[in-house]
Amino acid sequence: MRLLVADVNPATGELRELDRRMTIVRLGQGVDRTGRLAPEALERTFAACREYAGVIRELGAEKVRFVATSASRDAENRDEFTRGVVDILGVEPEVISGDQEAEFSFIGATKELTGAEGFARPYLVVDIGGGSTEFVVGEDGVRAARSVDVGCVRMTERHLVQDGKVTDPPTAEQVAAMRADIEAALDLAEQTVPLREAHTLVGLAGSVTTVSAIDQELPEYDSARIHHSRMTRGRVRQITEWLLSSTHAERAAVPSMHPGRVDVIGAGALVLLAVMERIGAEEVVVSEHDILDGIAWSLV
Repeated sequence: MRLLVADVNPATGELRELDRRMTIVRLGQGVDRTGRLAPEALERTFAACREYAGVIRELGAEKVRFVATSASRDAENRDEFTRGVVDILGVEPEVISGDQEAEFSFIGATKELTGAEGFARPYLVVDIGGGSTEFVVGEDGVRAARSVDVGCVRMTERHLVQDGKVTDPPTAEQVAAMRADIEAALDLAEQTVPLREAHTLVGLAGSVTTVSAIDQELPEYDSARIHHSRMTRGRVRQITEWLLSSTHAERAAVPSMHPGRVDVIGAGALVLLAVMERIGAEEVVVSEHDILDGIAWSLV
């Protein structure tokens, strides 16, 4: 769950960030298997809401928008989630469609790239979430978009869990089954989104930014160093192979690794690698500006 508080100036096209933070709440825990949001996942989410409500009040935000995505879209008990958010933040979470999610991600990720040197259009924005991944191709706006049910949490739970815990490290058979699932999702995405027409690949969200932090061997997670960094396909392959052959302890020892991402980062990295190999992208541009920035722009 993530928060952005910003001053947005539509006249100048400037978004000035006042606060940006993230809490890993794993709202999608077990949803793929049970179809319901787990009580402990809801409590983690509401705790983050209470923290964020304090920041919103302190900074005096005039407009607040809460957008909910894949996990809450799939859950039978999403009313329980909605009631909790309204009680704490005073706004109802809008459960947006995959297409809307894709559009916000695209606007947030590409607004700064337009007109900048070295970022040829069209762009392909790939937003690798916990439950789903969004693919968006466009120039100044969205030309085509598709959301598919392949995310780092969903893939981990579906393929890398045995007897209630994540295999440490995964077997070759588990990785192959996960890769086949990802390839099938890419086939689905390509039915409506011309992935291979893109000249610039832009990668969003925690799986991609964490791989960038590993690539740069950062001593701690550093948004400024990660934003607009570039990674080659060869380097992404090297890091992905290491993540999928390492133990929990080895991944947890990476200084830029968020504790909540240790068990799901291998699956997220594999999605990125599969995309790069599918479209023949030599590199990916990493963006820290994404769906949050797109939602902020939507308010003005």
